[in-house]
Amino acid sequence: MNRYEAHLDKNQANYTPLSPLSFLQRAADVYPDLPSIIHGARRYTWAETLNRCTRLASALASRGVGMGDTVSVIAPNIPEMFEVHYAIPMCDAVLNTINTRLDAKTIAHILQHGGCRVLIVDREFSEVAVNALALIERASDEDEILVIDIEDSEMSNVLSTKPVGSVSYEDLLAEGDSQFKWSLPVDEWQAISLNYTSGTTGNPKGVVYHHRGAYLNAVSNISGWTMPHESVYLWTLPMFHCNGWCFPWSLAAIAGTSICLRDICAANIYKALAEHRVTHLCGAPIIMSMICNATKAEQQPLEHTVHMMTAAAPPPAAVLEKIESIGFNVTHVYGLTETYGPAVICAWRKEWDILPAAERARLKARQGVRYQLLEGLDVLDPETLKPVPRDGETIGEIMFRGNIVMRGYLQNPEATDAAFNGGWFHSGDLGVIDNDNYLRILDRSKDIIISGGENISSIEIEDLLYTHPDIAEAAVAARPDDKWGETPCAFVGLRSGAETDEQAIIAYCRERMAHFKCPKTVIFTDLPKTSTGKIQKFKLREQAKALGSL
Repeated sequence: MNRYEAHLDKNQANYTPLSPLSFLQRAADVYPDLPSIIHGARRYTWAETLNRCTRLASALASRGVGMGDTVSVIAPNIPEMFEVHYAIPMCDAVLNTINTRLDAKTIAHILQHGGCRVLIVDREFSEVAVNALALIERASDEDEILVIDIEDSEMSNVLSTKPVGSVSYEDLLAEGDSQFKWSLPVDEWQAISLNYTSGTTGNPKGVVYHHRGAYLNAVSNISGWTMPHESVYLWTLPMFHCNGWCFPWSLAAIAGTSICLRDICAANIYKALAEHRVTHLCGAPIIMSMICNATKAEQQPLEHTVHMMTAAAPPPAAVLEKIESIGFNVTHVYGLTETYGPAVICAWRKEWDILPAAERARLKARQGVRYQLLEGLDVLDPETLKPVPRDGETIGEIMFRGNIVMRGYLQNPEATDAAFNGGWFHSGDLGVIDNDNYLRILDRSKDIIISGGENISSIEIEDLLYTHPDIAEAAVAARPDDKWGETPCAFVGLRSGAETDEQAIIAYCRERMAHFKCPKTVIFTDLPKTSTGKIQKFKLREQAKALGSL
């Protein structure tokens, strides 16, 4: 036997499964009186947040929620949304945060596919929740979902809507025991959350995260962004998106303060930055546009540097130059739902500080290098799985491997096997590696449109367009947009004798799918095709790009 194996076994004294739940316990033990969450007039300390999370976990457990049960949440960036990131896994259940912009049909699919047992819903989204629940097929009354209402006092007009649940969030907390004995998972591979993709090829897929990956990516956020102790973080990134890129867990690790922002607009962002001396925030390029394009009445002078992390489409150099002139230091990241959010960061080098502004912006717009706790990132030939040359020109598929890659897709072994073919996670994104080993994305192999930080499937829109009685053929590509980054542009060919117009087709789509997914532009044309009749979408992408920004 290897001498290092004899009597040196793993035991309770020298091994504990990794889980971000440990961050909350430590924050409450060491910094009980430091502020954890601020939301309007509501203020909580870390001791109070632990207490509230423990009571919620206790109340759910007393109602039979436990190992492997799914608890879904539809809510904006409010304290309750932060708390569920701890309370639900504290009772061994799995957190499923749902995009608040989705339509009832998609939400119903998520609830049913994920096996939702409990739905916690903010009153602002009562109507879509009711409509989604009505679409769910139940085998028996025993499958009925317990619905809990969040009544946020900072949104008084919402409270005029009718409750849809049998109990309010605060009443449920009152049922809980603050001495509830929760524990870390026995196995760090245990599922902690379920996040759905945007449905790039039909229904969205359920991405399963584990405690280990959530812990490690939360730490990577801190290390990669060099977040100091007691950072003040403004929630402009939705917490429903990849669990807020794991930042609810990161903030407990550094005893930071969450500034919740229910209504995200330029005036509220500037107000929060000044009032709370915010040090960090995340968001898609649309948040950068809000900040840069704010009116003089909305703006407030910044007396300190604000660090911003942005993802999605590379921000234009002009936008980067402008926002940094205001007082922001921008870091560009890249990742997917399948990688716990950001897993690639454009790590900055000091020698770049002296470069002209335009060149700095060009370098900063790249996706960058792997997170510290991601073991593998490369651009590979998708057929041979061999790395492409580091020449900034040879295109391959971006692939990941390591502890911050998902467990797989829930109840979808075929998609899971395909995603992990050859021992790499296949992102479906195409890119190149520059000679300094920094990654650049060139295209998306599945024609995904990223609008306001949300992924939109061109295929989903095309399928809907083909149901229009006047449309014979359709294809969708991304058009540049100053506000949203990209918006869907539909190219359609009409049936013989048909008559319709752009607004009629847009209205048709808006009646049948989430509004943010609908085309903002419709071009009537003969679609270019190959000799075999396949639509040449690359030509349409060029046309959409040539149209310029809306």
